[in-house]
Amino acid sequence: MFTGIVEELGEVVRRTDTGGDSALLAVRGPVVTADARHGDSIAVNGVCLTVVEVADGVFTADVMGETLHRSSLGALRPGDPVNLERAATLGSRLGGHLVQGHVDGVGTIVDREPAPQWETVRFSAPAGLARYLVEKGSITVDGVSLTVTAVTDDGFSVGLIPTTLKLTTLGHKRVGDPVNLEVDVIAKYVERLLGRRTE
Repeated sequence: MFTGIVEELGEVVRRTDTGGDSALLAVRGPVVTADARHGDSIAVNGVCLTVVEVADGVFTADVMGETLHRSSLGALRPGDPVNLERAATLGSRLGGHLVQGHVDGVGTIVDREPAPQWETVRFSAPAGLARYLVEKGSITVDGVSLTVTAVTDDGFSVGLIPTTLKLTTLGHKRVGDPVNLEVDVIAKYVERLLGRRTE
């Protein structure tokens, strides 16, 4: 479990295809690897990955085909920046919202509107995800916990403050770039429970 508060902007060191539609990803992140051990969870652009090895500020993680196809991790190349967050502990502050690290779909950046103190960014969302979005609700974009400012039939908008623009990949991405989306898990559970009651 994560909170969507990015701890560090890391960098992809290498990607090794391991056959069978899977890959081994090596990521540099001195902050998140400071206390990382084999088996720990680290979110990479919002995708929960399991640490295989740690050495000199770099950790490696296996990425199966399912993850490569359902997220934007399949497009990562050496040198690409990535948002990193260690799994939350029971003593962690919940600065964002409850994030599982399970990507629901890949969206794209549709538009960016800079303003003096923030930037409004509009994203497309895959069909079926819009029903989980609500104005002033939570959404995770590339592992960043954000507040939805507007919802449309095919996407949503958020406002990004200077800190988010500077310290995450969202400040560097361009119109057309893919992003990992995770909707609020509570909304999915509510839908499932209400669906069972009406059956």
